[in-house]
This record gives sequence, C-alpha cells and structure tokens, in this order.
Amino acid sequence: MRERGPKPHYTCASGITPSGTIHIGNFREIISVELVARALRDRGQKVRFIYSWDDYDVFRKVPANIPNAEAFDEYLRWPIVLVPDPWRKQSSFARANEVELESVLPELGVEPEYIYQARQYRTSVYAKGIRTALEHRETIRGLLNEHRTHPLPDHWWPISVFSTFCGKDTTTVLEWDGEWNVRYRCDETGNEETLDLRTTGAVKLLWRIDWPMRWKHEDVDFEPAGKEHHSAGGSFDTARTIARQVYGQEPPVTFKYDFISIKGRGGKISSSSGDVVSVRDVLEVYQPEVVRHLFVGTRPNAEFAISFDLDVIKIYEDYDRCERIYFGIEEVGEKRRHKEARIYELSQVGTVPRKPSLQIPFRHFCNLLQITAGDIDRAIDSFPGSEALTSTELQCLRRRGACCWNWINRYAPEDFRFTLKSGDEPPVSLGVAERAAVAALAEELRSRIDQHDEKSLAQTIYDIAAAHNIEAREFFRLMYRVLVGKDQGPRLAGFLITLGAERVLRILRRYQERGAGVEREEQ
Repeated sequence: MRERGPKPHYTCASGITPSGTIHIGNFREIISVELVARALRDRGQKVRFIYSWDDYDVFRKVPANIPNAEAFDEYLRWPIVLVPDPWRKQSSFARANEVELESVLPELGVEPEYIYQARQYRTSVYAKGIRTALEHRETIRGLLNEHRTHPLPDHWWPISVFSTFCGKDTTTVLEWDGEWNVRYRCDETGNEETLDLRTTGAVKLLWRIDWPMRWKHEDVDFEPAGKEHHSAGGSFDTARTIARQVYGQEPPVTFKYDFISIKGRGGKISSSSGDVVSVRDVLEVYQPEVVRHLFVGTRPNAEFAISFDLDVIKIYEDYDRCERIYFGIEEVGEKRRHKEARIYELSQVGTVPRKPSLQIPFRHFCNLLQITAGDIDRAIDSFPGSEALTSTELQCLRRRGACCWNWINRYAPEDFRFTLKSGDEPPVSLGVAERAAVAALAEELRSRIDQHDEKSLAQTIYDIAAAHNIEAREFFRLMYRVLVGKDQGPRLAGFLITLGAERVLRILRRYQERGAGVEREEQ
C-alpha cells in the first residue's frame, strides 16, 4: 500500500508452468501470495489474486511418472497445452496438471482467478505487448547482455514461433516488417511463412520478456519469486529492468522465498522427474489449517521441511498450542500472544472460530485409532467432551482422524504401530513372579483405575515390579508383549488409562487363571 499508493484494487500474482505435478514446494509461492492478499483485504482493500498457468511453454522433458512415457518423446518441443493427457481424462497434459491443483486449493482456502496463457497467446491478446518487445529489440538485447558471459547474437529475437507445419518451436525468425508481420522458417520442414501478430497464436515472447509484459498487461502490484529467480542477474532482475525501460511499468513489490525439503519420505522435489510430493500428498497427513500454519509460521526466506516422520506429532502440537494461546487457554507474554494470534488467524481456511476446538492430540488420536482398528468415530467417542461436538467440529476432528490413520499406515515407524490383542490369542509364557505381578496390576486396574492419573499409575507399575523383584524395564516389556505382542508401545500408564479397565482385564484374565502360561520358574 505504501509502495503502490492508493488504488481501486491491488493485483497479487503467482503462476507456474504445468509441466508436471505441482508439488508442495510450488505451493509456497501460492500461499505466500494468498497471505498477502488476505492481509490486504483485512485492511479493507480490494484485491485481485491471479494465478497464471504458463501452459503455452514448451514441453521440454517427459516426466518419469506418466504412463507409457516413451511414447511422449514425439511431443517434445510442442506447447504443453497440445500434449495429450497420459491418463486420458483431460484435454491435455497441461490441463491434467492444472485440474489436480485447482481441485485441491479450495480445501486450503486458496481460490485465485486463473489465467491460461495458451488461451491469451492463441487469441492474440498480447499482440501489442509482442510488438512493443520487437520495437525495443536492441534495448532488450543490451539489457540481457549485461548479465551474460557470451553476448546474444545480432540475429537474436525476443520471440519464439511454434511452427504451423510441425507444431514445434524448432523455428528460425527471419524478419519483422516493423509493424505486425513476422516471417519465420520451420527448421523441421524448411517451409517459410509470414504471420500477423494480430491474428496468429503461434508467436510467443521469451520468458524474460514475457514476465514484464504481463506485469504491464495485468498491472501487477505484488509477486514473490524463488531465490533462483532473485539471484543477481536472474530473471527477476532483468524483468524488472525491462518492465521499466521497455513497458513503462513499475515492477511489483516482491520478496524472495526459499526452498522446501522433505523429511521422512524419500525423493527430490522435481516436477520433471515425476518424483514429487504433491499438495494432495501433504493433505493426506496434515489438516488444511495445519498446512497453512506451517507456512504462516515460517518466514518466507527461511528453508523448512515438510515432515512425514515423527516430527508430524510435534507439528500438530505446535498448531494446537497456537490455538490455545489465541483463545487465552495458555498464557504467554504479550508480544508472543499477538504473534501467535495473527498466525492462528491466517492459518484458518475460512473465518476464525469463535471458540477453541476439542483438541485430541495427534499422538493420542493415533493410539485411539489403533485401539479401535481405524474406526474414527469410535475413537472420537472415547474422548471426553466429544458428546458436545457440533457437526462442524465433528467434521474437523474426523479430518484429523483420517490424517492420523493415513500417517500410521504409510509413514509411522514400525515401533509406533501396534495391534491390540483380543484376549483370545495363546497367552505369553510367564513365570510365577511375572504372573503374580500381572495379576497385581490387573487387580489395581479393577479396583482403583478411576483414582489414577498417568503419573500415579506409572508409579504404581514401578512399585508392583519392585514388589515382585522384577526390573521395571522388564516388566514394561512384558506388559507390551501381553497387550500388543511387541517389546514396546505407547507410554504404558497412559495407554492403560486410555484402554480402560474392562478392555485391559479382558486381555489379562487368562494370566490370572491357575496354569496360564508356562511356569518357567517352577520348571
């Protein structure tokens, strides 16, 4: 607002080439623009948030993750908008990638106005902008040469042409008549043709000129870019200069954002290689509000990781704490409270809730789901306070439950997973002292579980182990084998309380019967 002055509306822009799956790294730019647009609206300003699909860019590399990939070599150097959809669902490969992102962004509260650059170019919307670049050809060449080791040749042109004979951009521009006509040669066929910029859809500006031309055409006020574009002499530098000297347009306010890495899941983020983590992949593990919180709470110029390992638990805990701070449930200093409150507001997909949600911690939710064999509603019903949930709150908790279950089954480490025994399996082999200790714990749970919290029950477990001359660590391991058939599991005291006396006693009943198990000590 300070840099651009008062305006009827501010235009915030983002965009990408749909040459493959739009991954979570690309989303950083999208959410950065959405947050600025939202902040402007919060100040009472009107905002136009545009997202450009650069679907008239060249198909340069066949991604590895498409079916029948070798058959797509014939489409190399075609505009992406004309490459067939490998999955045969959309009108083109470009459209397939566009639809994938467009369908998921509303879940995250992101709903831009989409501009399809193939449509713009093919209907000659940019004819005047292209002619302006041709008129300033030498100026542009000089500006670009300032950042090049090897100067552009004298026969360089700021445009490329898609041949009407073969469909590819393997062409040579021969001349421009000084007005609207461009003559070119198709290098594949040797044919020559003259095109009128006002009626053709075959002529396109090169990227470093296309960008500032669109800033002028859309009157863009804000657009961020990755650090590779913001490097000295990079595309943003040259676009800024061309915008001013060629198009008479003040370049947009901007900032540089850093890359995102992936933790807990293999693979480099690369659309062209096809080995990517998409926005949809992330939403399989993270609620939309938690995804937004990750980006809102991190400075754009700081690199951070999207985690699929145990860090997922902490990320959910951080979001839940932010919510508690916002509603005054957890006290912090005034400066921290203001910061967390704004982060919470911007993390919401829609309007800010009027009251805090029923928080089922991610780790606890995972345990509940494993106890109920993935039954989300049963897991929620077992949590205190769930009976008072509204339909909206219940829907939100179900979403978290689905994320928990996806994480358990796809990414959780093996020692985090468990299946609760039913009580009908063959009992674990126990000695006399072990069986007596199990019986003592069962009696404690039968008679006094309602009097325990996690801390007091944990101490009781230690006391029972000591009273029967069993090392505490061995007794814990024994109880895990009895309950889940593994040497470790969730924190035992809290786990027993969560299970409840009835369920635990059903599993332990066989260990209280005379002769249950093999009496090693007696042997």
